[in-house]
Amino acid sequence: MSGLQYLSEHASDEYCYHGPCAPPVKRRYNASRRRQAAANTRAAILDAAQALFASHGYAATPMAAIAERAGVALDTVYASVGRKSQLARLLIEAAISGTGRAVPAAERDYVQAIQAAPDASTKIALYASAMRMIAARLAPVLGIIQQATAGEPELGALWREISDRRAANMRRFAADLAAVAALRVDIDEAADIVWATNAPELYQLLVEQRGWSPERYERFLADTWRRLLLAG
Repeated sequence: MSGLQYLSEHASDEYCYHGPCAPPVKRRYNASRRRQAAANTRAAILDAAQALFASHGYAATPMAAIAERAGVALDTVYASVGRKSQLARLLIEAAISGTGRAVPAAERDYVQAIQAAPDASTKIALYASAMRMIAARLAPVLGIIQQATAGEPELGALWREISDRRAANMRRFAADLAAVAALRVDIDEAADIVWATNAPELYQLLVEQRGWSPERYERFLADTWRRLLLAG
């Protein structure tokens, strides 16, 4: 056997023709690419679920139909978002955060901007602007949940939990206002006023039923809060 034949036939042996071979190059694990792929899959599932819930209703939509519309396996749906009620929760959380996932209030950009704002009028303007975008995303989900709660007690409990959490966050907002300005009412009443007026139901009434533009809704919130909350 010639040297060239030997080298060709034993290229994968531990030792090369003139000495030890270099170790094979290991494939680098790309965690960020995997996370992005998972996020894209979750977004596709959420989009499919919201579309089917809106057209057929929550109860009449099986998870298999969501998987088919999203273009993924049924097992992938369960692995990505969990059971149907967990999917409903994620739809609400994603609508609130605008990121496709749940984000604690303190970590949201607009909350941090509000806390950093130097005066109450600016804080109110920032929050009204944020609510215009949140309500636009949340109102369609609310309609789905409202229709399903009668036959799905778990969804009713979920919506009450979200509502209570909103109330707690409104009290933090009211306290933040009180830290920089005199209020017409006490903090608890201020929180209740904000909680009631920024409810997605009001967005549904004014924008979807009465034809207001989202910008008009935003101005209404800011003007209402300044008049009802600020003493000066």
